[in-house]
Parts: sequence; structure tokens; C-alpha cells
Amino acid sequence: MNIGIFGGSFNPIHSGHLAIARAALEQCRLDEVWLMVSPQNPLKQQSELLDDSLRFEMAQKALEGINRVIACDYEFYLPKPSYTWNTLQNLSKDYPDHRFSLLIGGDNWAHFERWRHWKDILRNYDVVVYPRDNYHGTIDVPLIPVSSTEIRQKVGAGESIKGMVPDSIVPLVEKYYK
Repeated sequence: MNIGIFGGSFNPIHSGHLAIARAALEQCRLDEVWLMVSPQNPLKQQSELLDDSLRFEMAQKALEGINRVIACDYEFYLPKPSYTWNTLQNLSKDYPDHRFSLLIGGDNWAHFERWRHWKDILRNYDVVVYPRDNYHGTIDVPLIPVSSTEIRQKVGAGESIKGMVPDSIVPLVEKYYK
């Protein structure tokens, strides 16, 4: 199987994430996209994150009924902080019959040389870049102007987030981010 690994904090998962996963499935001939809920991004402050299990729960619920896109907690069981190279190496060892491609935003691609073992990633895995924050990508994704930060701010201000996240998780997002 050809699997796209779409890592992130998903704090919370939103409609833009789903659009990226769907576009990658179609345009990259992937069998599945695994949304890899990251327990700790080395480039982000841990205090900004909702508990791992709650973010994973929301991702699972958001993906109900969406074929071939799967919430994945694989990184929860790896040493922290969570480095992409370590994750890809462990996945390749645990799933030797799968081929993995890395999905990242254009903003991350612009600074990819900061990533640990970035040259090894490029030598061993396909990298699919999606457009983000005025950075271009290698796949086309319908622009969905939404961010997890904006969602958290709206919830904190008591504003509606309808359309920004799947309807199935609106109550959870409102509960967890109040």
C-alpha cells in the first residue's frame, strides 16, 4: 500500500485538514492517508496543545464516514519529542510492505532544512507539499481559509465555528477549547 503520512497537532482538526487529505488521495494515487496526531512537535510549545487523547478522539470522530483517511496515534508510542525521521523509520520497519509519502505544508517545506535528518527523508521518501500560508505546493488544494488557532480564538470568544470543523465535532471543540 502507498500511504500518505499527514502529521500535525490537529489542535483541533478542521475542514482544511480534510481537504488536504482528500486532495492528496486523489492527486498522489495514495491508498490511504494517515493523519498522524503528534504528541509533541519539537517546533511548538507543549502548553498550546490539548491533551493527546482528546485531539486523537476529535480526529477519529471528524473522519467517520471518510474513506481511506485514518486518524493515527502511532507517534504516541514513540520517544518524544516526535521527529518525522524517527516516525518514518519506525513505520517502515513495522509496515515493510507499505510505501510511505510525507505530506507537509509549503510553509514547512520552505524551512525543511531545519528538520532533523531532512536529507535522509528526501533520499528515502516522497514528499508531497500542499499550499499553505502563501507558500505554494506540489498538489492543488481548494483554499479553505481556516486555522486551528482561529478556531480556538473563536471558541474562546463564544463565536460560531460552524463550517470550520466537521459538524460531528463542533460540540467537542466547543467543550474542550472553552
